[in-house]
Amino acid sequence: MGIKELIKDTFIEGYALSTLSPMAIIVCIGCTCLLGIYIYIVYRHITRNTFYDRNFNISLMAIAVITAAIILTIQSNIIVSLGMVGALSIVRFRTAIKDPLDLIFLFWSIGVGIICGAGFSLIAIIMSITLTIIIYTVMNINAGSNTIVLVVNSSSWENEQEIMEIVERNCKYNRTRAKSVTRTGMNLAVEVRLEQEEKLIPELMALDSVISASLVEHEGEIVA
Repeated sequence: MGIKELIKDTFIEGYALSTLSPMAIIVCIGCTCLLGIYIYIVYRHITRNTFYDRNFNISLMAIAVITAAIILTIQSNIIVSLGMVGALSIVRFRTAIKDPLDLIFLFWSIGVGIICGAGFSLIAIIMSITLTIIIYTVMNINAGSNTIVLVVNSSSWENEQEIMEIVERNCKYNRTRAKSVTRTGMNLAVEVRLEQEEKLIPELMALDSVISASLVEHEGEIVA
């Protein structure tokens, strides 16, 4: 088989048992490795985890290659395929996925391995580019919509109105989400959309009763 036919089988038409030569396997695994590296780079740039998990990112590349090898093995021998299905049916994965974005990358890596192993690498490339565009686009659209929570700790509960007047002057929108009052003080949590961030904290701290004022960015939604 010529190199043109091999590339055609690898990227477009899929493998037949007769075309599954050592060179075809090398080309398939090589293409899967390149896409795995691509997934690694994309994940590294857009992950939103506070602490970047390099081991998880490396595992994405490994999963793609392993899956491709399994698909190649399954389609080459019916007995091996039945044994593989039986072996995988008893495997349980208990690692918790904390970020839904990590789950997307995990399925992306598995999908790349399956598609490349079946001999349709062009589909895997198109899927990877499309997913990258979608993820970057959606993240940029939502980049300015993250919730900012103002947390104010005051030594007196009687100055709430004064605090809220300062908040209203410096924020486009504000909504009190939590308020804790004791005899010795008060804690306020206010959802805000900032207009003059550089003035808000200094004005709050100028009040004698205010002990601390903090701005906390929250990527999720706050339930009332």
